[in-house]
Amino acid sequence: MSGAPVRASDRAYASLLEQIQQGGLAPGAVVGEVEQAERLGVSRTPMREAISRLLADGLVRQQSPRVLVVAGFDAHDIRDLFEARRALEESAARAAARRGDPAVFAELAADFETARPEAGGSDTDAYYALIARFDAALDVAANNAYLTQALRTVRTHLMRARSLARDNRDRLSASVREHALIASAIAAGNAELAAHATHVHLHNALDAILRSIAQPVPSPPSEGTK
Repeated sequence: MSGAPVRASDRAYASLLEQIQQGGLAPGAVVGEVEQAERLGVSRTPMREAISRLLADGLVRQQSPRVLVVAGFDAHDIRDLFEARRALEESAARAAARRGDPAVFAELAADFETARPEAGGSDTDAYYALIARFDAALDVAANNAYLTQALRTVRTHLMRARSLARDNRDRLSASVREHALIASAIAAGNAELAAHATHVHLHNALDAILRSIAQPVPSPPSEGTK
């Protein structure tokens, strides 16, 4: 039995969201209702709904009365994002350690222990799918609708930051170990260790992203240096 058809506005939102998160629509890029509707093969009404959702998410902003652009995302934005993320995820980790199912997080810890993400490869996609499983389990274990909603908003923006460090092999390997420790601490019911391990992970993740965007883009070789 097939599921309900995906609404045109949901399809348009998902497509634009992915483009913004992956950098296909860069900060400052114009998001034209007519142009995007034609590109995605939807009418203007669902496209207008999709863009309204992006405005509510803070991913698109009104540059002028008739012009919408992708919101900026620089080092200052990333620091602010991680400040909020640290408060929310450390609280969620504490709550999960107190209320969560130890077996669920023990299994996640084992999966992180065996994860081997390679930069840019299919294993990296599998690793991010594992992180999504961990996030979902954290939300269930924390059992706090307000916290979950706030985390959902943060994660929407986090995808933009995460893509900046995606090809950093050393960072991916360290992230595996950090997630394994967080999951193990939650499984053991150690709330303070879970929160501290989360704090360390987020500090390292932020540092890696800021260093990535600070690196100058190499210029193409001139004719005489090819």
